[in-house]
Amino acid sequence: MDTIINTNIIYTREATDLLKTLIAIPSLSRNEGDAADALAKFLTANGIAHERIGNNIVCKAPEFHADRPTLLLNAHIDTVRPADGWTRSPFEPALEGDRLYGLGSNDCGGGLVSLLQAFRILTKKEQPYNLVYAVSAEEEVSGANGFSLMLPRLPKVEVAIVGEPTGMQPAVAEKGLMVVDVAVSGQAGHAARNEGINAIYKAIDQIQWLRNYHFPKVSPTLGEVKMTTTIINAGTLHNCVPDRCNYTIDIRTTDCYTNQEVLDFLTAQLDAEVKARSTRLGSSHISEKHPLIKRCKELGLSPFGSPTLSDQALMPWPSLKLGPGESARSHSADEFITVTEINDAINTYVTLLDGLQIK
Repeated sequence: MDTIINTNIIYTREATDLLKTLIAIPSLSRNEGDAADALAKFLTANGIAHERIGNNIVCKAPEFHADRPTLLLNAHIDTVRPADGWTRSPFEPALEGDRLYGLGSNDCGGGLVSLLQAFRILTKKEQPYNLVYAVSAEEEVSGANGFSLMLPRLPKVEVAIVGEPTGMQPAVAEKGLMVVDVAVSGQAGHAARNEGINAIYKAIDQIQWLRNYHFPKVSPTLGEVKMTTTIINAGTLHNCVPDRCNYTIDIRTTDCYTNQEVLDFLTAQLDAEVKARSTRLGSSHISEKHPLIKRCKELGLSPFGSPTLSDQALMPWPSLKLGPGESARSHSADEFITVTEINDAINTYVTLLDGLQIK
């Protein structure tokens, strides 16, 4: 074990250089082709067999055995658009002291390169599980050509680690996401007379109810379901009572309720047309009794619940988020990861997973 970890300084240097390369290649969601090409080139140069599925990449450890459980290591290659306020070019990697600046460095380039290096180290010896490293596209937009495209081509997975930035603490649950559009109907009338049924007023009453409502079941790791009205639109004339008001609700679900259950409840409660854009991004969690979580605790790591979404929402198996960097840096101006965080992540992944019985 010590010999393995002591070699990590070389892997950390390689990981940092690879991350610089990826930062310099714009890889906004649905436009990850060039970045995927660069990653594939690195894999080929280092003798790592891989399969390209659109802009997704899958690497399976040698000597894959069908009778062994499979552990999946996952990170995404796409980024959001640069936020306002950058004081440097988001696509020019800049290493200043310990900090590597650049778009996607924290979310989640650091996790992507750290997991890759851990994969390389761990596969140098036989493990009691099959190891698969999978890089997904379109994570930031939950696109159909991202993890969903790759999923049917993956082997049966026992458990997964997603390299989102968590400060290298295990996120054992994450909230789901459901965006719901609500259309409230009223009756048009002249604003100067007591005519019509104002759809805005009906919507206000509903929004106030949504603001104050608390679902009875509260998750021990994720807390309450959170419903936030984020968009509203109504009316075209100042002197006409509007007969239509549309508003949108951002709903963050927990492991206590499925998205469909919440949607059915709102449909029954609201005097309006209620439609979810999608119900597929549900909450995810892993039991704290799972061998992987038990091992995390043995290493002094602290499980927590995460309010942010990842490709975990699309995984039909137990999973956790564990990655270098901090969630607060994601999608922010002057995003960065530190070389120390990358090095520590590689060490932690290897220490956590080397020889672990995951089933």
